[in-house]
Amino acid sequence: MLMLLSLLACSATPYDLVLSGGRVIDPESGLDDIRSIGIRDDRIIKISEQVLHGKVTIDASGLVVAPGFIDLHTHSPTPLGFRYQALDGVTTSMELEAGAYPISEFGQLLKQGSPLNYGASTGHAMIRVKAKSGKEYTNALDTRAGITFSSPEFSEPASQKELFEINRLLEDGLRQGGLGIGLLLDYLSEAVDARELRVVFEVAAKHDAPVFVHIRRGLSGETAGLIEVIELAKITGTAIHVCHLSHSAMKGIYEFLDIIQQARADGVDVSSEVLPYNAGTTTIAAAVFGRDWQSIFDITYEDIEWAATGERFNKSMWEEYREKHPSGMVIHHYLTEEWTQAAVAAEGIMVVTDGTPAITKSVLIPPQGVGSFSKVLGRYVREARILDLPTALAKMSLLPAQRLQKIAPVFARKGRLQQGADADITVFDPATIIDNATYLNPYQASTGVVHVLVNGKLIVQDGIFIEESKPGRLLTGRTR
Repeated sequence: MLMLLSLLACSATPYDLVLSGGRVIDPESGLDDIRSIGIRDDRIIKISEQVLHGKVTIDASGLVVAPGFIDLHTHSPTPLGFRYQALDGVTTSMELEAGAYPISEFGQLLKQGSPLNYGASTGHAMIRVKAKSGKEYTNALDTRAGITFSSPEFSEPASQKELFEINRLLEDGLRQGGLGIGLLLDYLSEAVDARELRVVFEVAAKHDAPVFVHIRRGLSGETAGLIEVIELAKITGTAIHVCHLSHSAMKGIYEFLDIIQQARADGVDVSSEVLPYNAGTTTIAAAVFGRDWQSIFDITYEDIEWAATGERFNKSMWEEYREKHPSGMVIHHYLTEEWTQAAVAAEGIMVVTDGTPAITKSVLIPPQGVGSFSKVLGRYVREARILDLPTALAKMSLLPAQRLQKIAPVFARKGRLQQGADADITVFDPATIIDNATYLNPYQASTGVVHVLVNGKLIVQDGIFIEESKPGRLLTGRTR
């Protein structure tokens, strides 16, 4: 009888899934050791040095078990985009720079289910369009209103009446659950004056919400745009997150990093991010290309390529495409590897993708939306050794979660491998992980991501994306 009871106890399966014997790294607690993880439903129930029994057990020996990667900055909430992000280890993919309004309209292409968690900030640009013209422009993928960066809504200052409406709609978006306010300030440089900028920051401060800002950009290395938002954050008490730091700083990256460090020392709640590639991507009609862009970026036509085909520009082609294809994407090569590595290695700077919309493989996209996280782990951790593995994982998981957990308490359970945390987990081979995507051939999935779980369900198993697995959820901030 005692033997029978012992056998029954050993055969019990208290966990839905067990990851067994992997190198478990939790950036918050500092755990970095061989452990097994027991998962039930969508939570981590136990992390143990002992053998755990599950209905499904996955041998993670020789692999790193990490918190799922959180991308704070992507513009591709699409099935194709999320497929490649999953194969790059991403479990949560956010549109925070541009945002959306209303939040309920975000992720329209994911209505049949999503493999990844996703969400958006409240988009100031979308709200500005609505306040000025009444047009519905809900997110960067919405083409119904015919809005481009050359539209009047992106170039004309707001009237006092329109400012009141912008204020009202920003508050509404945050009450709906927007994860802060997305501010495309550089795209709106001609339009947004000091009054309007103050409105955005004061609304954010009132709701204890961060502003995710693409700062105004001057000539390469100019710091005025960064200083502008830091000073306003200091005055209003607003938390700010500066998007794609190296792409705004360019040759001024070291000075930008020093300014941010000093601002933190002065009590400003400021964070930032880097996408680990040396080119930028935007539409050919972006406001910056209406200014002296050759001096701003220190490049010429031949340094820019048409994203859809990889063709390089000359003057006549540039002028033709600016007129005929204002919403088309371009890739402009203007950073050095030294600047990118400086931002990747800098303390507290998070890793993001700034991925552009991936709708169909017939239209090329830049590679960062496909391979950013694996590139950092393969090329900058393993090969160049400019940062260690736990630090790199913190930049991809814990730091993004901490940036959002105040506005969205759900993130207090993400970016960690701890008892009670959400079972968003990335398992990869540290010896082989690498990016494969290139500018001319972007649709090449990363190598070395072995298993990915979102809310306790496998979306990648043995390196294969599971098409039918869609456990992702729309994540929102505090609603009032």
